[in-house]
Amino acid sequence: MSVVAPPLPTMSETESTPCLMEAPEELVRAVGEFNRREWFECHESLEELWVGSKGEIRHFYQGLLQFAVALYHWRDGNYSGAVLLLERAAGHLRHVQAVCQQVPVQETMEAADRLREALAALGPDRMDTLPPHLIPQLRLLPPRGNRAA
Repeated sequence: MSVVAPPLPTMSETESTPCLMEAPEELVRAVGEFNRREWFECHESLEELWVGSKGEIRHFYQGLLQFAVALYHWRDGNYSGAVLLLERAAGHLRHVQAVCQQVPVQETMEAADRLREALAALGPDRMDTLPPHLIPQLRLLPPRGNRAA
């Protein structure tokens, strides 16, 4: 049995469903900043995309933005800000399809949830002992037309 890759979306489909589009330059930049732990800069890059967006794509950008700010708060020692924004970030990402603009949203949401649970278990006095492997990296999947079937 052979598996046929779904056809690439037409321009009208990507206009009505921005998640089907390839990652815009600002998102690619934000992913790099996030992975270099430049979380404030990541927030700034995502804010460019978030402002004026609507619907599902707004939830996507806001979820990623809040994830970055949560990590910024964690590094700065703001326990309650980190935990609250991790919860809000995951909440926004729950409104987004599994992959959006090449970002595996489900995986990202689960990473935010794991991090929040770990911080909650550590509490404010031990949050600085967070195991380094729990600090996530964001991924970009290959564009839809380049994914293996």
